Amino acid sequence: MQKGDFVRIDYVGKLESGEIFDLTREDVAKAEKIHSEKIRYGPISVVLGAGFILPGLEKAIEAMEPGDKKTVTIEPADGFGQRKPDMVKTVNSKVFGDRDVDPKPGMIVDFSGLKGRIQSVSSGRVSVDFNNPLAGKKLIYDVEVKERIEKPDEQIKSLLEFFGVPSAKVSISNGEAEAEADLPAELRHRLAGAVLEYVKPEGKKLRKLRFVQSFEAKP
Repeated sequence: MQKGDFVRIDYVGKLESGEIFDLTREDVAKAEKIHSEKIRYGPISVVLGAGFILPGLEKAIEAMEPGDKKTVTIEPADGFGQRKPDMVKTVNSKVFGDRDVDPKPGMIVDFSGLKGRIQSVSSGRVSVDFNNPLAGKKLIYDVEVKERIEKPDEQIKSLLEFFGVPSAKVSISNGEAEAEADLPAELRHRLAGAVLEYVKPEGKKLRKLRFVQSFEAKP
């Protein structure tokens, strides 16, 4: 495998304690009694080198081929990074009162899009940890490479699936691609960047990706 390859993978991500923090396999979720009806299980498609998955997991997949299974251990530097003490902030409890929130240890809070977990509440001061909960942790992944996706239109469909748009209509003609998908602007820009960089019909990059929305009249 190499950077730019489109691959479909299954994985189970665990901490050293054995606690599962992320997975794609529904059978494992059911067996471990962590299954949720709100989660869409099944293999996911990623582009190697596009930053869709952790660097450590990406490195492991580059050394694999379709059908391979492997257990890999990822150090913090190739995972979610080390914990940073300066990411633990002290906030005046009045800030929470203004938001009509009663701060409690363990509560997840959001400050301008930055999520943190409350560590402690004492004497009108609230300690909030904005580090990723997995920062500083060694991660263990059981990963399987299901297939390499070769056809350009299937590559675009696989990226749409990654962003939550299954079974999208995609067409490619004269160096331009068209996808029927309703996505927020931020996701459109990220997806378009990956498509225009990595999808190469007949070995050439696409010039343009057009998003189309369709509407049907009610009977």
